[in-house]
Amino acid sequence: MDQLIFNPYDIEVQDNPLPTYAMMRDADPVHLNLFGGWTLFNYADAQALLRDPRHSVEDANVAPSGPLSAIDQLRADRRGGSRAILNIDPPDHDRLRRLVSKAFTPRTVAALEPRIQEMVHHYLDTIDAAGGGDIISDIAFPLPFLVISEMLGMPKEDSEIVREWSHAIVKTLDPILSEEELLTAITSSDLMVEYVRERIIEKRLNPDDLLLSRLIAAEDDGDVLDEQELLDQIVLLYIAGHETTVNLIGNATLALLNHPDQMALLGANPELGANATEELLRWDSPVQYSRRIAITDFEIADKSVKSGEFVLTCLGSANHDPKRWGPTAGVLDLAREGAGAHLSFGSGVHHCLGAALARLEGRVALTTIASRFPTLGLAAPVTRNGRVVLRGLDALPVVIN
Repeated sequence: MDQLIFNPYDIEVQDNPLPTYAMMRDADPVHLNLFGGWTLFNYADAQALLRDPRHSVEDANVAPSGPLSAIDQLRADRRGGSRAILNIDPPDHDRLRRLVSKAFTPRTVAALEPRIQEMVHHYLDTIDAAGGGDIISDIAFPLPFLVISEMLGMPKEDSEIVREWSHAIVKTLDPILSEEELLTAITSSDLMVEYVRERIIEKRLNPDDLLLSRLIAAEDDGDVLDEQELLDQIVLLYIAGHETTVNLIGNATLALLNHPDQMALLGANPELGANATEELLRWDSPVQYSRRIAITDFEIADKSVKSGEFVLTCLGSANHDPKRWGPTAGVLDLAREGAGAHLSFGSGVHHCLGAALARLEGRVALTTIASRFPTLGLAAPVTRNGRVVLRGLDALPVVIN
C-alpha cells in the first residue's frame, strides 16, 4: 500500500479539514509527517502527550536532522532566546506562570466584561448602519487588539502598526513560509520589541494600575520578572492575546452562519453563551496544532518516537474524535454537555494562560451577534488566511437579511 501523506496546505484540507482528519484518525492516527516529525490525530493520544512532563517546548531539545537551510537557521536563531512562558519548560515555566498570573487574575478578566460589551455594540452598530460588513475587519480583528491594548495601558493611536507587526510575526508558527515572510516577521519582531521596551521604560517612570505596570510590580516571595522575561511576556500577550481571538470570533461566526438553527438558538437563549463558546471552540479550533519535543525515546501506538523529534498534536482532529465525543462528534450542538473538554487551549502545564479572556471576548461577541442579527447571512465567499497552525479567515463578508 502506498504511504499515506497528510498535507495541511492542500486547498481542500484548508477549506474543510474534517473529512481528512477522520481519514487520518482511522488509517494512521500517529503519522510520520512531511516536516520531519510526528502528528497525532486522536483525542486520547493528543491529550496524553500534552500532559506528559517527559516532553519539552524548548527548541534547544530538537535533535538536528541535517544541516539547516538559511531560512530555518534564521528562524532558529530568532526563537533561541525567547523567555515567554509558551517556550519554556518547568521549573522556569512554573516560576514565570506564577508571576504573570498575579497580574492576570480571574477578577481582572471578569471586570472587563462591561467594557468588552460596549466595544462589541460599537463595532456592530457600524455593521448595522451599513446593512452588513466584514466580521473580520469590522469586529474580530479590532476587538481583541483594543482589549489587550487597554489592559496593558498601551497608546490607542499605535494600534494599527502594532497589529501589523503581530500579524507578520505569527506566520513563523507555520512549518513553511517564504523568505520574504520570514524577513518581514524578523523586522516586525525587532520593531515590536523596541516598541515594548520603550513602553516598559515609560511605565517604570509613570506606573498606573493597568496590566503592564502590574507585571512590572509582580512579585512572588522576593522573585520578580527580569527585563528579558518582562519584555517577552508582553510581546506574547500582544500576539497570543490577539491572533487566536480573531480566529475564534471569525471561525465561530462562520460556523453559526452555516448552521442557522444554532444561530437562532443562541440568539433566543443568550444564557447558552458560555457553553456555546466552548462548542464553537471545539468545532473549529483557532489553534489547530500544538507541538512538543520528545526528550526521551517513547512508544505510541505501534510507532517509535526518538528523543529530539517534534510531535504535533492535531487539536482540530482531536476535537472531532468520536472516541471522545461519541456519534455526534460531527454535529454542532451549542447545548452539548461537556463541550469544555476540547483541547483548543491545549492541556497540561502549558494550558493557555489567556483562555479566560478569550472565552469572555468570544462569548460577548458571539451572543451579541446572534441576538442582534439572528438572520445574518454570507454576502460573498469567505477568504481563508492560508495558515496551518492558526486557522482562520482574512475576510467574512456578511449581510443583514
